[in-house]
Amino acid sequence: MSQISAVPDLDSAAGGDEAAFDRLVRPLRRELHAHCYRLLGSSHDADDALQDALLRAWRGLARFEGRSSVRTWLYTVTTRTCLDLIGARRVLPIDLGPSSAHAVLDDPPVPDVPWLTPYPDAGLAYEQREAVELAFVAACQHLPGNQRAALLLFDVLGFSAAEIAGIMDTSVASVNSALQRARRVVTEKVGDRSRQRTVRALGDARLRAVVEGFSAALERGDADALVALLTEDVTWSMPPLAHWYAGLPAVRDFATEVPLSRCGAWRHRATSANGQPAVASYLDPGDGVFAAWSITVLTLRGDRIAAVTSFLGAEHFRVFGLPPKAG
Repeated sequence: MSQISAVPDLDSAAGGDEAAFDRLVRPLRRELHAHCYRLLGSSHDADDALQDALLRAWRGLARFEGRSSVRTWLYTVTTRTCLDLIGARRVLPIDLGPSSAHAVLDDPPVPDVPWLTPYPDAGLAYEQREAVELAFVAACQHLPGNQRAALLLFDVLGFSAAEIAGIMDTSVASVNSALQRARRVVTEKVGDRSRQRTVRALGDARLRAVVEGFSAALERGDADALVALLTEDVTWSMPPLAHWYAGLPAVRDFATEVPLSRCGAWRHRATSANGQPAVASYLDPGDGVFAAWSITVLTLRGDRIAAVTSFLGAEHFRVFGLPPKAG
């Protein structure tokens, strides 16, 4: 029996049955989407890339000869689709320029460039959540497309160098060279990248207390309570704003001058993003309506917040399945 006929729905899908094709790819759709996000750094671009990749797979299914698994074949199509996009653009890491020592009150957004975006991690396994952490995804954006793809396919997804050579249509030697270069860059930028051990070690109760404490401090305008949750070297960034802040004095100055005093009233909803605790922030500037404002990812070190990354924009709420307004 051939591998093609041994896979349920594959014969029917190859014959033009769209429902069979959907059943074929459905178990892999979530992990393929996460792969697109790691490669592209944008959940919105991941949506488009996966849609394009599955369309290519559907149109090319009749030519699938069964020499690899369906999973490997779908990763081949998806990876090549993303590499086409990487050749045309790359998202910007969050720390675009030097940090600011004091609050910048007139800080217009920089909308004409692609920024790293948050990623909903519901439904991802432990190792998959680790591989969408912000620091790791941001570091990957510094890599050329071939190095980025080789690193993710080998270290995250477990493909062999020979399989990756087939996926990327290159040699095993080229794959090994790309892996070596990519690991060096990522190690320099991230080091011990995983925050999952921290999240697990804290436990649900302490993790919930940190998130609730952060939210309550903003809602009360309480700078002391907020600072008590932060590390000395904390950072706060707000893409698509270019300015960001590093160190407790600078972060306290920004928080006091902007979100705690000048923005309006806040309401928050706990969520999770990029394998880390997160907060959906709703802002009422004075008209009585709490509208979607930002998804803030909290990166922890021990039981303190080491990085606050607030992704501004109501468009992120749709990705997380969150309402545009808070009651």
